[in-house]
Amino acid sequence: MENNLNNYQKLTSAQNNQIKLLNKLALKKYRYELGQFAVENLTIIYDALKSGYDFEALFITQDFINKCKAKFQYLQAHSQCQNCYLIDEKLNKQYSLLDTPSGITAVYNIKVKKLTDGSAVYLNGVSDPGNLGAIMRNALAFGFANLVLDETCADIYNFKTINAAKDAIFKLNILYDADAGWLKKNTLPVYAASSQAGRNLADFKPALAFCLVLGNESQGLSPKIKNRADEIIKIEMSAQIESLNVAAAAAILLYKLRQI
Repeated sequence: MENNLNNYQKLTSAQNNQIKLLNKLALKKYRYELGQFAVENLTIIYDALKSGYDFEALFITQDFINKCKAKFQYLQAHSQCQNCYLIDEKLNKQYSLLDTPSGITAVYNIKVKKLTDGSAVYLNGVSDPGNLGAIMRNALAFGFANLVLDETCADIYNFKTINAAKDAIFKLNILYDADAGWLKKNTLPVYAASSQAGRNLADFKPALAFCLVLGNESQGLSPKIKNRADEIIKIEMSAQIESLNVAAAAAILLYKLRQI
């Protein structure tokens, strides 16, 4: 199958409105103002389309087409997108957030999903985008579809978060909480993870549905959030170490409490 670029508009100027859009989407303010975010990772774009999540616009370089013909042909064959652009490497470097631009950028609409019945993972002050993305993947892997982030968490549409979350960015039901408003109204039992004290995870039996709270990487849970907990649970560890990275702790907790 030959690559058909007849429907691709060639862009050469950094002053083009589409390139200006990509520059804006590097900033959180504009992502939420415009309701869109960009992905520069072929694996995420490819896996998302395989799962039925199509992009609103696609930007590619000729070098990318030459190197990734099979996957590019898949994108062409299965996407319904009409906003497709061919750009050169210079333009790609002009807006890319990557040290080495990938040659492909897809733009997606931010879709707000409601939480479904069942358990939820609540994040309090998880400020590192890489940790946030890893937790998102862990949640999806172990059957937790509902994710609630408080106002002190990193942005889920930060490119570092997206690269760590992979296609979990599209598959989770995500809600934003302010001043613990959702947590206060929540009727699920709340289990807060702590590295200091609490019931040992190995001996803990959760309810059928619950809310698991994970805190900041260095400071743990805020007192306001911790006071909402019905149970404090901890992972029993060697005395040689004080705590785990929050993403690693999340993987262990979600595996033990898994919903699949």
